[in-house]
Amino acid sequence: MNPRLSSVFETARAESRAALIGYLPAGFPDHRSSVELFHAMTDAGVDAIEVGLPYSDPLMDGPAIQEAVSMALEAGTTTDVVLDIVEQISGHGATALVMSYWNPIERYGVQRFAERLASAGGVGVITPDLTPEEAGPWSAATDAFGIDRVFLVAPSSTQVRIDTVTSATTGFVYAASTMGVTGARGQVSSAAPELVARVREATKLPIAVGLGVSTAAQAQDVARYSDGVIVGSAFVNAILEATDLAAALRAVSKLATELSAGVRGEA
Repeated sequence: MNPRLSSVFETARAESRAALIGYLPAGFPDHRSSVELFHAMTDAGVDAIEVGLPYSDPLMDGPAIQEAVSMALEAGTTTDVVLDIVEQISGHGATALVMSYWNPIERYGVQRFAERLASAGGVGVITPDLTPEEAGPWSAATDAFGIDRVFLVAPSSTQVRIDTVTSATTGFVYAASTMGVTGARGQVSSAAPELVARVREATKLPIAVGLGVSTAAQAQDVARYSDGVIVGSAFVNAILEATDLAAALRAVSKLATELSAGVRGEA
């Protein structure tokens, strides 16, 4: 496990809490603004940042993230821009992972992407549509450059499938709380605690729960049984609803502060 990513979970564990992981698409709403927004998330208590690599066919993403991704692409966000943003926020002190569908990484060049991400200070990559069985070249490249691989499990995953996924994962296991697309929800799926329990039987790696967490109360609930709480759509919605960048920065900071209190059991 990459030392910087490992440190995030070790610190959270030492403080008897879960780590807070925040997601935004890189380049949303534009390159410069997204860097400022990532800085605001980190400064307000987000422990690790998921930097989304915008892709034209985001199958797992709900309406809010699809809108944000579209804005990022219209603003000219490329893979090189994403890696530049990773470098900027890593320099600011963030522990940054990239969240990307497989096609953009494959087109960019597997080895080249891993090398560039490592040189930018990135610690890992979440690949929602890449299966361990098809990840041979990716596993070799990430091992070579010290980049963690994060694969997903879902409530429908069999124990055999969980075993396969966890054996290929080197960072944390991403436990998708529902089979649906991303999006803030009024309630996190009741299947999440059972899924985390099943994953714990297969691995000692940290387990982070995503899809649906949007409030401090939900973060507090998920933090009771997981090692990490992932929030994406709520941050995106806060920005989409803001009237300008200054308002977006205030909204993101407020949400991050509330969620940080939540994972600490202070909601």
